[in-house]
Amino acid sequence: MIALTLYTTSHCHLCEEAEAMLISIANNHDITWRSIEIADNNQLLEAYGTTIPAIQITGTSSEIKWPFGAEEILALVKTDTIPK
Repeated sequence: MIALTLYTTSHCHLCEEAEAMLISIANNHDITWRSIEIADNNQLLEAYGTTIPAIQITGTSSEIKWPFGAEEILALVKTDTIPK
């Protein structure tokens, strides 16, 4: 299972699109995610305020920021499945 973090904020239609893509991808891939509200944390707000939604492989620095599509999410997920 690959754990992802979705950086988001309320009333963000792009964030809703990103979550819909994750839901679709989860139908065929072993992923899970948690959504993190950036407005509750000044560091996250500074880091992601103009680039949300952003998806990160939890516990790593591997991430993608908007704009992205399902292909980019899959590419991100596949980088975590490559043997190290």
